[in-house]
Amino acid sequence: MRRKAVLSRRPLGLYMLPLFLGLVFFAVSLTPSLIPRTWLVQGILGGFLMALGYMLGRFALVVWWVTELPVLSGRLARIGHAIIAVPVSLLVIVCLAQVRGWQNGIRERMGMELLDTAHGLRIVLLAVIVFAVLVLLGTGLRILFDLLRNRLDRYMPRRTANIAGLILLVAVLFIVTMDGIVDRAISGFDRSYTMAQQLFDMAPAAPAGTRVTGGEGSLIDWRALGKPGRDFVTGGPDADDISAFTGRPAQDPVRVYVGLAEADTPEERAEIALAELKRLGGFDREVLIVALPTGTGWLDPGAIETVEYMHGGDIATVAAQYSYLQSPLALMLESHVGLDQARTLIGTIHAYWRTLPEETRPRLYMHGLSLGAWASMYGTGLYELLDEPIDGALWAGPPFPSQVWRGITAQRNEDSPYVLPELGNGRVVRFASHYKGATGDEGWGQTRIVFLQYSSDPIVFYEPTSLFRAPQWMREPPAPDVSPDLRFVPIVTQFQLAVDLALATTAPSGHGHTYYAPDYVQPWAAVTAPEPWTPAETRRLMAYCDNGFQKGCGDRYGPEEDEP
Repeated sequence: MRRKAVLSRRPLGLYMLPLFLGLVFFAVSLTPSLIPRTWLVQGILGGFLMALGYMLGRFALVVWWVTELPVLSGRLARIGHAIIAVPVSLLVIVCLAQVRGWQNGIRERMGMELLDTAHGLRIVLLAVIVFAVLVLLGTGLRILFDLLRNRLDRYMPRRTANIAGLILLVAVLFIVTMDGIVDRAISGFDRSYTMAQQLFDMAPAAPAGTRVTGGEGSLIDWRALGKPGRDFVTGGPDADDISAFTGRPAQDPVRVYVGLAEADTPEERAEIALAELKRLGGFDREVLIVALPTGTGWLDPGAIETVEYMHGGDIATVAAQYSYLQSPLALMLESHVGLDQARTLIGTIHAYWRTLPEETRPRLYMHGLSLGAWASMYGTGLYELLDEPIDGALWAGPPFPSQVWRGITAQRNEDSPYVLPELGNGRVVRFASHYKGATGDEGWGQTRIVFLQYSSDPIVFYEPTSLFRAPQWMREPPAPDVSPDLRFVPIVTQFQLAVDLALATTAPSGHGHTYYAPDYVQPWAAVTAPEPWTPAETRRLMAYCDNGFQKGCGDRYGPEEDEP
């Protein structure tokens, strides 16, 4: 007599379904995203997503089981598993066969060397190892869950104990990771960076001149500048370098930097920066830029030096450090300190600047890259500047959490792309990229603001809601350096973009979060309108920076620096 499949409360053979879901996650993880991935990164990502898919499947089954709902078992279950295994296996094979072409598609668009092999076997082996380790950890959590629910079972009905045990497990994990391991790790990072900055006795000798921050007569301690500050105030072109390029008389640019160790509060550091700027004659220059650095205090040489060449050195730049942490950590854990320092520094400089005669004071601009751009946008308060507006700003690589950037992007013209918006008639805000400038000098209003952002920059275009919904830019035709094979897949895309965040500065110059000196030239020309200056000089300075030289136009976002 033929036996029928029966319903059972025992999850016989159900773990095959979570495994199939894990394999689907692994296969889809091989598809391209914004930043090229090596086989090592791909193997880790694939193994993690495979484990995630498996554990999500297991979790769904556990929820089904603890609520004591019926499940299928027996021959029908085995036949179902066999049927599902066929398309899943085909999907894995097809994606492994395509992975090299997908990665080379991105690399070709970024001008990188193409891969000659996909390293498919290495990817699979590494993914299996990562999967096994994570599943073992998951099994440990399951054991902990069993202990909790069995203990609770003594005091309450079984179903209630199961649900309460699950809630307790989630609570324990949250407390341990957020208030234990993570906090201690972050504190360790912070202490390590503080110790590194405090090694002031290892700093080189202070400069002898009186016209440099930290030198003779300076109001700022040379040792308290830290390495980022010392590099900034002593780097860049001098009058001779600038004159050799422009063929016109030039001045030495003024650079002021206040290290985090200089004073205890943002207000004190801002007042010291103002006093030093006065001492060096910064308010007597044609252009004054208030720049906010990245997390560890680094300022992109390519951003600062290009505009110094452009204005013949008749320019001053002032900056203040607000953290020792790398920008990703500062963004997550100390975002308020950067925002506080930006608001205080900009407010202090602006308050003094507005007291000067309008016909003689310098034109005032804001600048920041990445976390510095976010802080600068926040510090440039609308209502405080309405009566005496600044002349403009250049913000590069604005991080996705910035409400200012998100608000402006949301108001873009409907027919303009999300990655390079157009806003109204472009009188106040324009966007620039590596393949399109902010356009010339026409049509601007009193204040000129330019956002420089690369279409392949995950720091800009990461979207937290991509867990279940495709970001807006994925619903539009891909930009020139974005793979046309990029597709949205719920959950998986979120983790691909998270890996892109970590790899953002591994992209070649002019892509990802690696902002390239020549790409600053045209935006700075549009924002600051230098005179005399021509489009031909813009192109010549871009070529000059692109070819590289000893002093000026730092060639890229340094690999030793602090972005994710």
